Amino acid sequence: MKNKISKVFGGSIIIGLVCVCMLSSFQSQTKQEKAPLKDQPTPRIVNIVNFIRLLEPRDAAITEDVLYQTVVKQAEIMKKYKLGGTFLLQYDALIDPRYQKLLKTLPRDSFEIGAWWEIPQPQVEKAGLQWRGRYPWDWRANIGFSTGYTPKERVKLIDVYMTEFKGIFGYYPKSVGSWFIDSYSLNYMYQKYHIVASSNCKDQYGTDGYTLWGGYWNQAYYPSKINSYMPAQNEKNQIPVPIFRMLGSDPIRQYDNGLGTTRQGVVTLEPVYKFGGGDSTWVNWFLKSFTEDKCLGFNYTQAGQENSFTWDAMAKGFEIQMPLLAKLRDEHKIRVETMEASGRWFKEKYKVTPATSFAVSKDIEGSDLKTVWFDSRFYRINLLWENGNLRIRDLHLFDESFPSVYTNEVATSNECSFFTLPVIDGYIWSKPNQIAGLRLKVLIDGQEVLVKGKDPVYSQTQPGHLHVSWPLMSVKGSFEMDMDEKELKMTLVSDHAYTWYFDMTTAADAKLPFEKITDKQITCRFEGMDYIFRSIKGNFSEPGNGILFRLKPQINTILFDLSAIKKP
Repeated sequence: MKNKISKVFGGSIIIGLVCVCMLSSFQSQTKQEKAPLKDQPTPRIVNIVNFIRLLEPRDAAITEDVLYQTVVKQAEIMKKYKLGGTFLLQYDALIDPRYQKLLKTLPRDSFEIGAWWEIPQPQVEKAGLQWRGRYPWDWRANIGFSTGYTPKERVKLIDVYMTEFKGIFGYYPKSVGSWFIDSYSLNYMYQKYHIVASSNCKDQYGTDGYTLWGGYWNQAYYPSKINSYMPAQNEKNQIPVPIFRMLGSDPIRQYDNGLGTTRQGVVTLEPVYKFGGGDSTWVNWFLKSFTEDKCLGFNYTQAGQENSFTWDAMAKGFEIQMPLLAKLRDEHKIRVETMEASGRWFKEKYKVTPATSFAVSKDIEGSDLKTVWFDSRFYRINLLWENGNLRIRDLHLFDESFPSVYTNEVATSNECSFFTLPVIDGYIWSKPNQIAGLRLKVLIDGQEVLVKGKDPVYSQTQPGHLHVSWPLMSVKGSFEMDMDEKELKMTLVSDHAYTWYFDMTTAADAKLPFEKITDKQITCRFEGMDYIFRSIKGNFSEPGNGILFRLKPQINTILFDLSAIKKP
């Protein structure tokens, strides 16, 4: 990210773990044995994406030549291991003859040249607009991104870029990436220039002044026509360009990183980080999990790095990752392909945003944390096991009618925010000593205890359906959870009739969207949008004593239809 560069130079390193996916044999919600769904191979897709800026105004030592030589080295090591990938050009680098000459030498059958959508001074002035930046490239949201310009100005900026690109390479780019692109620009690029893939930043809160929070957690989604961060629910209301989530976010530690502050740190696969993409032990562990664990839908990660970090900072990570990726490719365990290829595959396979999942079945040495993320076009949910206890850490709902102000309005701040609709937020609603979430409890001999269990087992009972079976230790039996694109179902399977429930707690001063809690639903309002969290089976109550709400089962079952969030 733009200001992450100062974190690396300053020596601040964050330990990382990147998500893996796991599926295994099916355990039914009853005690009747069922045959597992026939194991279907799921793709492991790796995009090596390097994006290119001409200059770096934050550090005088990072000259244009240093940035250029970084790209030379990236291309050399990728060609050495016969690894293709995607290079994305910011406009100022696009018009530089050195980059043109270099990138034209890359084989077209394995390399892709696309657009990096940050807006520098030459592009603005070529479009006949006035530059407002402090430097020829300024990373502020209201200057260096399309959000800082009116829709008419965005059209001019896009036309300038596309005309220049075609004049140089003879075709229009098929992939356009950025930390964030507004939906108006994306739709225009699709309709006029027929782009097939895009990418945006991983979920983060406040990093570099950019907040993308509560969205489709990884892999890719089709965005709403009025909100590029919000997955659409219906084909007619989506922009038919899949947006891939960048950077290989850690499914356990990225979410909580910087909890209690206004800025998250960075926990990713990026090769500049010593305890992540730049550490051989970590990278070997990640790639082993990435290839050997099973997942719902498909597994995806993005390797590569922006040239602003320089080759000296990223060389170790690249030299660790590239030979391993080549080995796994040769063993047919991963597909290393361009973003364009991934976008075409996604569009051919999925007409709407699919249901997918990522799980961590074994954490790094010394930790027993486990997690699973489930995403669909209607919601995302995250389950976290800590010391054998379950906490539902995150639940956000998706609504294609929830507009983004940036679709038609101009950003007036140097920061930028994209959100979805929160029901559970274990980060924003937490403090270091008050961790928010929905925790599973049971009454034993009249005493309330947190339910404790063994390792959860993940399985796929049918396409688009994730089943989680959690063998219990506190009580006899297992806790069974089913997630498909619309519904969430939870049941305690046991010969004994236990009293069990979930309690929701947050930090005392958390700003919450809840307006009214009744027996069957919670009425919510967030960023001007009204929505409802309604149970089909299960009941809400307000027991007090710091508990925001209690969720009890109905006939031993809790069931939600998370596609029905509108008020009646």
